[in-house]
Amino acid sequence: MQLVDLDRIREADALLAKVARRTPMEHSRVLGEYTGGEVHLKCENLQRTGSFKLRGAYVRLLGLNAERRAAGVVAASAGNHAQGVALAAHLLGIPATVYMPERAPLPKLAATKSYGAQVTLHGAVLAETLAAAKEHAERTGAEFIHPFDHPDIVAGQGTVGLEILEQLPEVRTILVPTGGGGLVAGVAAAVKATRPDVRVLAVQAEQAAAWPPSLAAGKPVPLTDTQTMADGIAVGEPGAVPFAHVSELVDGVLTVSEESLSRALLLCLERAKLVVEPAGVAAVAALLEHPEQVVSPTAAVVSGGNIDPLLLLQLIQHGMTSAGRYLSLSVRLPDRPGSLAGLLAQLGELNANVIDIEHSRISGALALGEVDVEVSLETRGQEHREYVVAQLEAAGHTILARR
Repeated sequence: MQLVDLDRIREADALLAKVARRTPMEHSRVLGEYTGGEVHLKCENLQRTGSFKLRGAYVRLLGLNAERRAAGVVAASAGNHAQGVALAAHLLGIPATVYMPERAPLPKLAATKSYGAQVTLHGAVLAETLAAAKEHAERTGAEFIHPFDHPDIVAGQGTVGLEILEQLPEVRTILVPTGGGGLVAGVAAAVKATRPDVRVLAVQAEQAAAWPPSLAAGKPVPLTDTQTMADGIAVGEPGAVPFAHVSELVDGVLTVSEESLSRALLLCLERAKLVVEPAGVAAVAALLEHPEQVVSPTAAVVSGGNIDPLLLLQLIQHGMTSAGRYLSLSVRLPDRPGSLAGLLAQLGELNANVIDIEHSRISGALALGEVDVEVSLETRGQEHREYVVAQLEAAGHTILARR
């Protein structure tokens, strides 16, 4: 397969000049300290529609002739590709139908509709949604716009790589969130053409990591399950076009845990003041989990920021737990006046904020005159958690369990 070359990506860049934003490159002091080098964030979460997807979608639709445009386009997506296609179609005056999973995040659903696309909810998983969109294309003659498996998509996403080289010419490592592979394929094609010394690393959620077995097999290999909070990169099988690029141009694939994703999301909120979705923060999660894999200066692509506020709340809580900001204890106390007050007073002295407390005298494990207390605390990190536990034990409290 002929790879997308630099000229094609530059052509895409010219086509996008008045459509896509040239997103900022933000220096991150906290990540630099963590990795022992210089780290910059390429903020595609600040792109129009909230992700990089507009780039590839617009280039793909612009390449359609008048007859194909008149027939309309159809796409399938959990959200970001849907919005990219919907806006691109609106800008070009092309009728668009978008199939989304039945449980697609409400903000992504509302945004896709607001760009003028006709939205149909179908399927519990993206594979079912994709099949429905392809059937629609066959039935109506609409052009199916694949989210990643087309040279025009790769060329459009490759403009992110051009911008990174312009904004950070001294870059030595680029980390890219990766699902089907369109973004990392385009970035690698753009970067390696002029800077083969730059390491380009794909980052996947370890619970939806189709690329390692596919690269090992020498062809795209489907996964049987993709259970991750990072729905935007939960792709069960790489595309053939991205596979040709990644297998030749990308230097490696890193996988990250769900805990690292939630920690990275919390860090972006607190320290970088960036709203990012779980898939979009995968490159930051890789810096937290695999700092030894990067050579400074590093650019981490923050690929999307479309997140449901309810999910954001859950992820903040998950991230705070992973970062040691919560502590739940089960403590056995004497059942006499003042015991609970004494425990709470000591927790206050230790600067542990009580979030919730449950006091129980009903348990088969309790002896006469004993009571169990379940207390949830807000702490300041792992060291503070350990300090609180150690001080309670030193004061004679019996800690039955900790989480």
